[in-house]
Amino acid sequence: MNNNDNMIQDQVAGEAKQLWGDTEAYKEYERRMADGTQKDQNALRDGMEKIMDGFAKLRESGVTPDHEKARTQVKKLRMFLDEHLYHCTDALLSGLGELYISDERFTKNIDKHGEGTAAYISACIKSFCADR
Repeated sequence: MNNNDNMIQDQVAGEAKQLWGDTEAYKEYERRMADGTQKDQNALRDGMEKIMDGFAKLRESGVTPDHEKARTQVKKLRMFLDEHLYHCTDALLSGLGELYISDERFTKNIDKHGEGTAAYISACIKSFCADR
């Protein structure tokens, strides 16, 4: 990660704390991250990259956001968040999907996996949550 990536990560972290610092999900996230080592952070990053790559491959192969394969990938994302960061409710998952397309920093980072991946993930999450 370069210095610009670190600055953006710090900026996003500060904004997240300001916006959601009083929520139970954020407090859970902070508790989990407090005990994490650099190795844990690397595993977290690598796990998210693998999930994003999975979405990108589905998008590239023409899988629609409402297809069962896309739903399975959303479930993988949700389980990963539950296991590593915070309990991911439907509302949090839906908000995350919106954040992926409303915040250009997220869009740019996710679209490193292929142009349009952030919008595709957002559409997959929206479809998943609409049916619940």
